[in-house]
Amino acid sequence: MVVVAAPLQSPHSRSSGYELIQMRGVIKALKNAAGEFTVLRGIDLTIKRGEFVAIVGKSGSGKSTLLNMITGIDHPTGGQVVIGGTDIYRMTESQRSLWRGKNLGIVFQFFQLLPMLTLLENVMLPMDYVGMYGFDERPKRAMALLEMVGLQEQAHKLPLAVSTGQQQAAAIARALATEPPLLVADEPTGNLDSRAAEAIIDLFEELVENGKTIVMVTHDPSLTSRTSRTVTISDGILINEIVANALPLLTHPQMLEITRKFERRVYQPGETIIHRDERVDYFFMIENGEVDVVLQGKRRDDALLARLGPGDYFGEIELVRGGKSIANVRAAAEGPVELLALPRVDFNQMLDESPLTQDAISKVVQERLKEHKAVDRRKKWKLFG
Repeated sequence: MVVVAAPLQSPHSRSSGYELIQMRGVIKALKNAAGEFTVLRGIDLTIKRGEFVAIVGKSGSGKSTLLNMITGIDHPTGGQVVIGGTDIYRMTESQRSLWRGKNLGIVFQFFQLLPMLTLLENVMLPMDYVGMYGFDERPKRAMALLEMVGLQEQAHKLPLAVSTGQQQAAAIARALATEPPLLVADEPTGNLDSRAAEAIIDLFEELVENGKTIVMVTHDPSLTSRTSRTVTISDGILINEIVANALPLLTHPQMLEITRKFERRVYQPGETIIHRDERVDYFFMIENGEVDVVLQGKRRDDALLARLGPGDYFGEIELVRGGKSIANVRAAAEGPVELLALPRVDFNQMLDESPLTQDAISKVVQERLKEHKAVDRRKKWKLFG
């Protein structure tokens, strides 16, 4: 399902980067004969204008329920959903229905085009429903949208007379009928062959380049390489994105366990995080800011080994090899750094439970040791050569 929000009236909507979607402590509990089941467990999620976001997770993890919170189709048990500055669950049902008609365009995995209407008429439907644009203007706008997705020659055909890929493209054109800035897609390529799926993702990328925001649920890991950000959900809880990016070979439950165990730390510009020759008891992942890895402690004698940024990690050499720190690590001078610190015992447990992650980190250790030795040789040559 693809969902789209209409042009927002906020003055910030003209500048990219403002918070378009804000979910704060969102909880969704369901009751059935077996009792109560919590689908979403306190979701905090912010999506900015201009992002192309993939939401991934196993079946039953809460992905579709999360999207239903954004569309206003479902009600949260607790928490707040704000879209474009509007708290959508402070509305009555009728108000939210009208808001959805004006602000959301939906593209389902199975298209949901009305079979008795032509593609052109299907695209005109949202305009008719909310009374947008003049009666004579609607066919022109609908045709322009079909032309944008390459369907102008199919405009007067019924949905069953075109391919599945063309039906999905028509559904996206329909979703754009009210000029929304936000697309939310639930498995938009799940019913398409690889060629048609590629065409849809190409279209999404083009829409993002033109200012749209896209949030896409997918089971296809290859599609996440096309997005600017990946959000992972497991058992109704969002996995920390830095953990997911830094340790991609962990299973989702393992990522969630690490998310629960890390400690957050903040270091000011230039502040030392690890001193050379000291014991290291944490595996550090960088959430915000940058750190410098340097060969010596005195600033004027420093040989910069590496500058690491968000998603990078350090401390793994000492934890894997069991020795003391081989370098100083400090917050870069440009600003503070926010770190996720995983204790040694939890780091070791993670490696024991994930041989693939252990192998990947061991390779990183060997590569970094080679880099450090090369810098050390160059420094000695400069001093004594």
